[in-house]
Amino acid sequence: MITIDINSITCILAGICGIFFIIQLIYIFCLYNRIHRRSKHLQIDVSDELPPLSVLIVTKDSGSMLQENLPAILEQDYPDFEVIVINDKSAGEDEDILKLLEQKYKNLYHTFIPETARYVSRKKLGIAMGIRASKNEWLVVTEPTCRPISNQWLRSLAKQMTPSTDVVLGYSNYFPQKGWFAKRITTGLFFESLRFLCMALAGNPYMGIGRNLAYRKSVYLKHKGFSDHLQLQRGEDDLFVNAVANKSNTRVALGADSIIRMSIPPFRRIWHEDMMNYMVTSHYYKGSAKFWNGLETWTCALFHLIVIGGLTMSIIEQQWIVGGIILLCWIIRFTLFLLVLNKAAHDLQEKIGCILPLFDILRPIWSLQKQLQYRFRDKRDFIRK
Repeated sequence: MITIDINSITCILAGICGIFFIIQLIYIFCLYNRIHRRSKHLQIDVSDELPPLSVLIVTKDSGSMLQENLPAILEQDYPDFEVIVINDKSAGEDEDILKLLEQKYKNLYHTFIPETARYVSRKKLGIAMGIRASKNEWLVVTEPTCRPISNQWLRSLAKQMTPSTDVVLGYSNYFPQKGWFAKRITTGLFFESLRFLCMALAGNPYMGIGRNLAYRKSVYLKHKGFSDHLQLQRGEDDLFVNAVANKSNTRVALGADSIIRMSIPPFRRIWHEDMMNYMVTSHYYKGSAKFWNGLETWTCALFHLIVIGGLTMSIIEQQWIVGGIILLCWIIRFTLFLLVLNKAAHDLQEKIGCILPLFDILRPIWSLQKQLQYRFRDKRDFIRK
């Protein structure tokens, strides 16, 4: 006869496992499923107007990228827009390429950041200069490494520019490429983007990425630009959105036309430094988003550990029914996680299903690794000197 000892370690672990199981299901269905739910209703509450736009790009030694990607932006099917490129004292051929492109595209303009600028992030200064030179209320920010995959990109952003909207968030990720490193960073960026886009859809926007981002010039001026964090190397995108975005003034652009792609970084250290910069800026986030993201990550990690511990103790104590319940909880949560994220990946034009199971197990470890690397870095590395 099979009996269950409710005072056994196995039963205690099963109870803890059940708590983490419920928390994970709440995140899966109430947060991560929002992209797929919204993708079914892309035409709800969209704007029919196409306001004039100013696209801002800060470049530094990115001549080949400008030559490859800028035409895809300049040839957008949009009635009224300008593209302003701000050159940060490039040592390469950026200036020559921009002059050649200006001869072909009459809506392209460029300027440069003075070499004498000190004690302020040059990226932020470049964006600020572009905003000052722009003639339109709506600003679209991207980077020279980025390329829209559709000539309807600007239209897809403009559909979200309703009278009550001040900020529009878009999705960006790398072009598909073979190799473990490429798959890891593509899946990681997909998951981080899923988080902040879903949080915005849930009415709690907390960041944006300056590769696919739009906001009103009047909001930028009212907030006094990036004055809150001029000393940081980064923050011209996520910290700015964190400060000005709220439930009523922020919308998310979804659909294939709204997506931006970019090349895999040629060196891992470039990606690593980007991650460290975002780690730095995340410590300045206002609101509860950072807590909720951390809660999801660590309940996921603890859920996996408790499952392993519970199954081990169920064998030792021969609590087969309880062990079976623990295993069933793990299978249900794991299956639902993969199902929901695969649907979101499909909606965002990603093909990452093969790595998702491994990613789900390893992401808490990677998160801990990034936290430790951040702790041991000199924070002055991220301050503009």
